Amino acid sequence: MTTTIGIRELARGSSILKGYDYVNIEDKKTHQRKGLIVSNQYADEVEKYLKKIIAKKKQQRIDKIMKMAGTIKMDEKYKDMNSKELRRARALKI
Repeated sequence: MTTTIGIRELARGSSILKGYDYVNIEDKKTHQRKGLIVSNQYADEVEKYLKKIIAKKKQQRIDKIMKMAGTIKMDEKYKDMNSKELRRARALKI
């Protein structure tokens, strides 16, 4: 069973959650969805699913960064310079 309740109803007492598989939390004024409460019976399955999704998104961000990593070729004359020397050379060039 499922239901939709308001934030105020939830704040008044959590006993309203009993007997539901999941409950949608909604702002009754704006009708915006604020969250979802899942029964303890399904909590482990939902948690595993969310961890997979989060890990996939993190990996996509890492892959996007790694595509750019190492793609810039530095001129040989700057190869052995430290950061201070590189900034000075850039300042003199401009």
